Amino acid sequence: MNAVQPRKPERRGFRREVLLTCEVVRERDFRRVSNLALDLSPDGMLVSTEDRVLTGEEVLVSFRGPRSNQWFDVPATVARVVHGRRPGDAGRCLGLHFQGLEASKRSSLERILRGLPASTPARAWALSSFGGRG
Repeated sequence: MNAVQPRKPERRGFRREVLLTCEVVRERDFRRVSNLALDLSPDGMLVSTEDRVLTGEEVLVSFRGPRSNQWFDVPATVARVVHGRRPGDAGRCLGLHFQGLEASKRSSLERILRGLPASTPARAWALSSFGGRG
């Protein structure tokens, strides 16, 4: 009898490596928390930050699509805080999940991102994906 190998979880979207100026402000006090995106997908972006920001905080994001003149203004939620302590981390970063990006804007962003290099994961798939600790 063959042992069944666990499948790697599939990512929902595709992330593209970018170095993109942006404006990310915290919604509750309108303080700017970032102005540099490191990767981008139709679902969200990874931005560098010097500020301490909590997971779940709501932010407003504004950026011009790479190789494009189209601007995107979208509310987002901080889905992940990267503290920059692990090898491969690009310093302190925030993983933002876009909220309510219009279908036409999302489609346009998908087109803009085609052809850009894929973002390399900072580390291998977490063991937590398979029931262990990562």
